[in-house]
Amino acid sequence: MEWYLTGGLIVAPIVFLILAGVPVAFAFLGVNLIAAFMFMGGGGGLEQVISNATTTLTSFTLAPIPLFVLMGSMFFHAGLANRVFEAIDAVLGAVPGRLCYVTVAGGTAFASLTGSTMANTSMLGSLLVPEMMKRGYSRHMSIGPIIGTGGLATIIPPSTMAVILASVSGLNVGALLVAGLLPGVILALLYIFAIAMQIVFLPGSTPSYDVPTTSFSEKLKLFSVNILPMGFIVFCVVGFIILGVTTPTEAAAFGVLSTGIVAVLFRSLSWSAMKKSLGSTTRITGMALLIILGSSTFSQLLAFSGASAGLVQAASELDLSPYLMLSLMFVTLILLGMLMDPYSILLLTVPLFFPLADQMGFDLVWFALIVLLAMEMSMTTPPFGLLLFLMMGVGPKGTTFGHVVRAALPYLACDLALVIILTFFPSVALYLPSLVG
Repeated sequence: MEWYLTGGLIVAPIVFLILAGVPVAFAFLGVNLIAAFMFMGGGGGLEQVISNATTTLTSFTLAPIPLFVLMGSMFFHAGLANRVFEAIDAVLGAVPGRLCYVTVAGGTAFASLTGSTMANTSMLGSLLVPEMMKRGYSRHMSIGPIIGTGGLATIIPPSTMAVILASVSGLNVGALLVAGLLPGVILALLYIFAIAMQIVFLPGSTPSYDVPTTSFSEKLKLFSVNILPMGFIVFCVVGFIILGVTTPTEAAAFGVLSTGIVAVLFRSLSWSAMKKSLGSTTRITGMALLIILGSSTFSQLLAFSGASAGLVQAASELDLSPYLMLSLMFVTLILLGMLMDPYSILLLTVPLFFPLADQMGFDLVWFALIVLLAMEMSMTTPPFGLLLFLMMGVGPKGTTFGHVVRAALPYLACDLALVIILTFFPSVALYLPSLVG
C-alpha cells in the first residue's frame, strides 16, 4: 500500500473523531490500538503498544509537567497574581491607557509563572475586563490586550506546551524552555507598541481619569514587596536552568518550593488554596500524560507503516527551498488551528514536520519555537480559535464574535512580526539555549 494511503488510514479517523467531539486523548488512543492491531501484527502489536506506553509515561523528562502546573496553580489560588497586578497598576500611575499596559506587564509576569495559556487568559479576562469597561475603555481595548497577552504563556518559560512538544519530539526540554524567553519579551514589547499606536490613532478608545497620587517611595515599596519576590520565583526556574545549576525537573521543583515560600511569607497559602491547586494539577497533568501517550504511539505507527519516511522523501523530491517549505508548514499549522485544539495539532504534525525540518537543515529547537508561535496564533485565529471563544465567555455583555476577532487582529500582526524576526535572526531564539548546552 502506498505511504499516503497508509497515513490517511491512520490520520483520517483521528481527525474525524476530534471534529465529532471525542476527547483528543481518547481519539488518539482508540485509533492507535486499532492501527497497531492492523499494521503491527495483531496481538503482538497491542503488546508492543503497552510496552511503549510504560516506557513513555515513566520517562523522567515528563516530571516538569505536574510541577510547573502546580506552581502556576499555587500562584493563582494563593492570590499572588492579584498582588502583582495591583502593584503594577499603582506604579504606572496616570499613564494613558494604563490598564492596557497593566494587562501586558502583569500578564507577561503571570505567563512566566503559570505556563498555561487558558489559565492566563481566563484570569486576565475575569480580573481586568469588567474593571476596564467600567472605567470607559472601548471594547476592543479591553479585550485585545488580554487575547494577545494570554497567549504569551505558550512560549515564555515555563510553558507546559513547550515541555510537551519537547517530550514528543525528543528535544532537550531545558533548551526549548529558555529559547522562548527573549522572543517572549520581544513579543510583549511589540504588544505595548501596538497598544500605543491604537491610543494615538483611535482617540477616545481609552479614558482620561484621575488616579490616586502615589509617591516614588510608595511605588518603590510596592515594587519591592509585591513584584520582586515574583522575580525570585522566575530566577529559581529559568535562572537555574541557564546557569546550569539544575535540570528542568529540578528547576520545576525549585519553582514550586519558591512559590510556596513566597505564599507563606504573604500569609496566603491556605488549605483551601492548596486543595484547589492540587485538584487542578491532577486534572491537567492527567490530560497531558494521556496526550503524550497517544502521540508516542502515533509517531511509532507512522514510522512503522512508512508514512513518515514517504512524506519526507516526497517533500525532498518537490525541490522546494527550505524557507518555502517552512512557510507551507507554518500555514498548515495555522489552518489546522482554525479547526482543532493545539494539542491535537501537535500530535498530528510533530511526527511529520520534525523529520522534514531536520531534512531541510533547520535547528530543531528554533523550529520548535516557530511551531509554538504558530500554536499561539492558531488559538486566536478565526473561526475556531480557543481564546476567541474563551474571551466571549468572560467579555462584557453584548460581546460578539466579530468584536473579539477585530480586537485580536493587531496582536496577531505582532505574532507574525516576531516570526519574521526569528526567521531573519534565529540567534534571538538560540542564544540562551547555547548557554544551557
